[in-house]
Amino acid sequence: MTAPTLIFGWGNPSRGDDALGPLFVEHFEKLAALHPEWGEVDCLTDFQLQVEHALDLQGRQRVLFVDASVEAAAPYTLEPIAPAKDASFTTHAMSPQAVMAVYAEIEDTDPPPCWLLAIRAEAMELGEGLSPAAQERLVKALEAAAEWISG
Repeated sequence: MTAPTLIFGWGNPSRGDDALGPLFVEHFEKLAALHPEWGEVDCLTDFQLQVEHALDLQGRQRVLFVDASVEAAAPYTLEPIAPAKDASFTTHAMSPQAVMAVYAEIEDTDPPPCWLLAIRAEAMELGEGLSPAAQERLVKALEAAAEWISG
């Protein structure tokens, strides 16, 4: 059996601020353990989204996708997303919207409600650590996710 809520972060921990997704999940998992009122929560990470991740949506009541983004407004954006066969649909790395579209196709039903938490990133060079600005944004994103899951 799967938990009703899935928190899914992706990114490369070896590429500076690109580590925000996996780091978010690591911190959120510890936070969720302190808040049983949030219900059951599964936390997953990967380097990138792939077609197989559509199966991770099965049995969920809600999903929060978390990623670093150089295009997001600082400190983060949090918004509901819908299935879409975008340009990533046929590539190795996919968008969360494309993962949702695959789910809808294979399950012949709408995916669970999904949101994208995009944390503003700046430095994604190989071998770099998390920037000070990204560390501050991570804290704010965790606070926003706590409100999201409580609401």
